[in-house]
Amino acid sequence: MALLKVREIGDPVLRSKAKEIDKINEKTLALIDNMFDTMYEEDGVGLAAPQVGILKRIAVVDIREGNKIVLINPEIIAEEGKAIMEEGCLSIPGETGDVIRSEKIKVRTLDRDAEMVEFEAEGFEARAIQHEIDHLNGVLFVDKIVKIAE
Repeated sequence: MALLKVREIGDPVLRSKAKEIDKINEKTLALIDNMFDTMYEEDGVGLAAPQVGILKRIAVVDIREGNKIVLINPEIIAEEGKAIMEEGCLSIPGETGDVIRSEKIKVRTLDRDAEMVEFEAEGFEARAIQHEIDHLNGVLFVDKIVKIAE
């Protein structure tokens, strides 16, 4: 596997909307594997293709609970609850901020085998998925930081 270069804030690719995948082939699967390897090497919990300079609607998430998630052309079809939590991002090293996201989501996506699947996620896993889907739309967590009154 190959490690990919993570793009950092200021790179225009991070502000671009990714294109849908119309065919999953060996190249797509190799990209997914390389994205997981890069994410683990960088000690992240999620990585979207635009973060490695590829404008495709692909993201990977693994919050280290034995559930590697592959998202291809993902969409959130239901949301429930709201929670504020501090987030960071491999593309914005050294910066964190509080972001409001849905506590529970239902996602429709293609998997590695090009099968349409739906699943629910909650808590930190739901947050990571929402963060990565934002990347596919050119949105960064710093765009969503909220100030909490003390």
